[in-house]
Amino acid sequence: MEGSLRDRLVDILVKGKLIKPEDLERSIELQRKSGGNLGKILVQGGYISQKDLMVVVSRQLNIPPINISKYKIDSSLTELIPDRIARQYSVIPISKIGNVLTLAMSDPLNIFAIDEIKLLTKYQIEPIIATEDDIKEAINKYYGSHTEEIAKILEDDPQGTEIDISDEMGEEETVDVSEIAAESQKAPIVKVVSLILNEALRTRASDIHIEPREKSLRVRYRVDGALHDALNLPKRNQNAVIARIKIMSNLDITETRLPQDGRFKISFEGKEIDFRVSVLPITCGGKIVLRVLDKSGLNVGLEKLGFLPQPLETFKTALKRPYGMILVTGPTGSGKSTTLYSIITQLNQPERNIMTLEDPVEYEIEGITQIQARPEIGLTFASGLKSSLRQSPDIVMVGEIRDFETADIAIKASLTGQIILSTLHTNDSAGAVTRLIDMGIEPFLVGSSLVMASAQRLMRKICPACKEPADIPAGVLERLGINAEAARKRGINNFYHGRGCAKCNNTGYYGRIAILEALLIDDHTRDMIMKKSSSDEIKNYAIKNLGMMTLRDNAVENFMIGVTTLEEVLRVTSED
Repeated sequence: MEGSLRDRLVDILVKGKLIKPEDLERSIELQRKSGGNLGKILVQGGYISQKDLMVVVSRQLNIPPINISKYKIDSSLTELIPDRIARQYSVIPISKIGNVLTLAMSDPLNIFAIDEIKLLTKYQIEPIIATEDDIKEAINKYYGSHTEEIAKILEDDPQGTEIDISDEMGEEETVDVSEIAAESQKAPIVKVVSLILNEALRTRASDIHIEPREKSLRVRYRVDGALHDALNLPKRNQNAVIARIKIMSNLDITETRLPQDGRFKISFEGKEIDFRVSVLPITCGGKIVLRVLDKSGLNVGLEKLGFLPQPLETFKTALKRPYGMILVTGPTGSGKSTTLYSIITQLNQPERNIMTLEDPVEYEIEGITQIQARPEIGLTFASGLKSSLRQSPDIVMVGEIRDFETADIAIKASLTGQIILSTLHTNDSAGAVTRLIDMGIEPFLVGSSLVMASAQRLMRKICPACKEPADIPAGVLERLGINAEAARKRGINNFYHGRGCAKCNNTGYYGRIAILEALLIDDHTRDMIMKKSSSDEIKNYAIKNLGMMTLRDNAVENFMIGVTTLEEVLRVTSED
């Protein structure tokens, strides 16, 4: 049935011109390699929207579609299907008549899901179709968060191991390690940690902060770049929770005085999620930060990262060059790694030898040679890069250019036939040029090797569920260089903000978009580099003669087309 539906889907998608044949072929090939549902692969690749796919599947299977937001789901129905099953299979019960349970499903062909729920509930299942996002939102609404469940688990387990920890980090610890290890493996603690991870993924968190305080253990989630308090755990459970995470990450639970780094993987809603773990000793215990690494977002390609047309075309032009260096700059947390990984995932073909040198390796990608830098044993970026070049690579991604030696080797490699991708910490694209020269690289080498320098930032997007027009004074718009009359001629009559709702946790924002300032190096720019022109002179030339959009230009344009707010424009970018 799966095969025949796939053939019909392929036929209707191509005939209806809903998807390009080459995009469809790419998705089918990806399904052959890694398995999974073709529809989900098409949506994740950004080739078709969930709603369009829902309409196609609905017509092919004669299964009615549904808008879940118009239904009020009774709590007696959600009691029939546990939270875990609903999230695992992306389903939610809608109604029950007699012995028939109507089930909204994003994939009505999932026989395993139907059979398991039939066995669990003892009802006949009548599937209807809804988008995955609508089902997720309904699950979050009707099943709620895991915070209350965590609190109840710990209330029901009041014994918790109480262990005294010395206030002074230099003193010997009076800790029974075997007792902590045993406590961390108990069912309540295992479940609490699992629920903390699940809640973080459900709320789209990029980081989880687990912070020991004097009388409690605070858990915070970073969502769309901002930290939010999630819950406070009793102090008595602190050591068991920390030990549980250390055990999951293959770290030494007896080490409490030195920082540690590890990683582990879990499966969530059919996806494999990596967690990078950092443990730092502090006065009240060990602070843990877990970075969430979801590989599913890396296959989308540059077009789906949210770049505006002008910088996107500049980036594509740079990637067509047979050799040279491409730099992405910006502060920590500005999405540089995601952009570079998206590029190398897109360029990952059997005929190319792609190598990366990272500290640490964030995403493990099949078909790419990835090297973990270990400065403590002499495997630095510079020495690793030098060795990598002996392996005949076509493309090399260096996690970061930090010093003269790394920059020198990278630039010389880019002149001998390799594409070098890397990052720098500068404020804008032109600043990357002067930074390399300040490191000691000769200007003629910078001019000859550099193909493109870009600067990137992440901006929060307005929540679509509570988006509404915003009243902004004309004087404020003028200070940003926005002419209200010119905007109206473009058909822009309103500017927007988010009111705040349950979906966005009352922040008014949901998700983030990348903005990019891309400086393509032309002959005149090379001459300016040779003459050691300032970054401001190079930037002004690129704006006037190459049509480069600055970060502020990008941000203002996203504000005008209703993607973000004026507050985000001012928060993320500075005046040019």
